[in-house]
Amino acid sequence: MSTNGELVEDANGDSFNNVKQRFKDRSKKVAQTKEILSKQAVQTKEILSKQAVKIAKQAEEHERFINKVTHLLGVLSFGGFCFLLGARPQDIRYVYCLFYVIFVPLRWIYYRFKKWHYYLLDFCYYANTIFLVHLLLYPKHEKLFMVCFSFAEGPLAWALIVWRCSLVFSSLDKIVSVLIHLLPGLVFFTIRWWDPATFAAMHPEGTSRRASWPYVEEKSYLWTWLFLVPLVAYTLWQIMYFLIVNVLRRQRLLRDPEVMTSYRELSKKAQKANNVWWRFSGLLGDQNRLFMYIMLQALFTVATMALTVPIFLSYELHVIFQLLKVSASVWNGGSFLLEVMPRQVILKEKKKSEMLPPQSEQQQDHQPSIVMENNTTDHHSTGSCQF
Repeated sequence: MSTNGELVEDANGDSFNNVKQRFKDRSKKVAQTKEILSKQAVQTKEILSKQAVKIAKQAEEHERFINKVTHLLGVLSFGGFCFLLGARPQDIRYVYCLFYVIFVPLRWIYYRFKKWHYYLLDFCYYANTIFLVHLLLYPKHEKLFMVCFSFAEGPLAWALIVWRCSLVFSSLDKIVSVLIHLLPGLVFFTIRWWDPATFAAMHPEGTSRRASWPYVEEKSYLWTWLFLVPLVAYTLWQIMYFLIVNVLRRQRLLRDPEVMTSYRELSKKAQKANNVWWRFSGLLGDQNRLFMYIMLQALFTVATMALTVPIFLSYELHVIFQLLKVSASVWNGGSFLLEVMPRQVILKEKKKSEMLPPQSEQQQDHQPSIVMENNTTDHHSTGSCQF
């Protein structure tokens, strides 16, 4: 009996040891599997990290190439425009019309995708549409010319200086923003003083030689068509803009905070900077900031339209004003390239380093070269025209 009991105990012991061994083997296999999966995960992460860096580098190279092409075409176009301005000033109006009918629809498509399409309801586009109608349909209408002159050399021209529009040849969006404000003034400058087609109107038969086209004898006529009538046209635009944006499309704007308007952009920038404009717009309370914005815009328009009267009467003053506008745009472009763009590159590199997973020492050794390459990449921010 004892022998049988010992056999049973031995058998039970062997079976227990076998089961225990099996558990150990399985635990070992699980540990090995985990180790293999962990290694594969690390390898996959490294591969994805390398792919991400490669894709980012390719995107930057593509962006750099596009910016170089844009810069080349921008400089050549600017040089060609300057040549045409001196050789055939009477054709500048057609260059402007061609520019408007090509780039404004393209800008609407791009802005519609970015949810910035309400920018195209700004006063600058309203005024440019009137310019197009005048130049193509009523080119010899003197009163309409004076209204357009007031718009072009008033709010649109001063917006270049006040809102710091930047002439950056590597940014198509910035070039278009500058030209929307700058080109109309140059067009009406050439018509006013240089266009041979208007010279005949300066000295019609039976009268003494006239100094310019259109010729104005009374100051009251001048103030009527350079100030009062343009101010009425501006008021109509302001009413239509308010009804469309703040009444008809109010719910749409409330549902989607990503949809941008000029007021939204300006208020966000002013609030972030906590500048004098933000504090001034809040004098009547936060609920009346929109009203204050409209009033500030109206005061700006009244002041700049009043300044068009002496500009209209003096060739020398008009030439100086053209130089001032171009110089301000070029100066702001230089400030953007030398001050704003380096900060954008640093911020972009910081965000990239936060998004990428931890890198090996070998990858970190190569990282400085990537950063140096990125420092040469052109970047631009989207600019909108508020007037």
